Amino acid sequence: MEAKTNVRAGTIADVNRIHELIMELAEYERAPQEVTLTPEQLKADGFGTNPAFSFIVAEINERVVGMALYYFKYSTWKGRCLFLEDLIVEQESRQKGVGLALFDRLVEISLQKGARRLEWQVLDWNEPAIGFYKKIGAELDAEWINGRFTHEGLMAYQKRKDESI
Repeated sequence: MEAKTNVRAGTIADVNRIHELIMELAEYERAPQEVTLTPEQLKADGFGTNPAFSFIVAEINERVVGMALYYFKYSTWKGRCLFLEDLIVEQESRQKGVGLALFDRLVEISLQKGARRLEWQVLDWNEPAIGFYKKIGAELDAEWINGRFTHEGLMAYQKRKDESI
C-alpha cells in the first residue's frame, strides 16, 4: 500500500528543501547554470515584509517530495489570477499522485482566493508534463508568445534608453 500524500502550506523551514527541488528541476530542464536564486533569497522574498510568492508542499511519510510555487497576478480582462510558477515532484515520487494532489490544492486555493484563472507555462519538449496537463483537461494555448527581459536585458535596455536622452 502506498503512503498517503499530505499537502500543506509551505513554511520557512521548508525553504532549503524547496531550493533542492528547484535545482532538480533546473537539471531536468538542462539549465542548472541559470539558477542564481539562493535559499536566503527565497526566505527574504517569501517571508519578508512584502512576500512575492507562496508555496505548498507535498509530503509522503513527513518528507517533502514536491512543491508548487505560485503568486497572484492581475488580468485587465479577468481580474485576479493565480500563476503557478513551478510544480515540482522529485523524480522518485512521480507517478504516485503527488502532482495531482498539489494541483488539486492549487485549484482549491484559486477558488478560495477568487481567482478567475489559474495559469502556468510548460516547455514544449516536456512531454510528461504536457501529458499530465492534457489528462486533467487543462487548456494548452500555443497562440501566445512569451516575452521577457533577463536582468542583463533590463540593464542593456536602460543603458540604451539613457544614451538616447
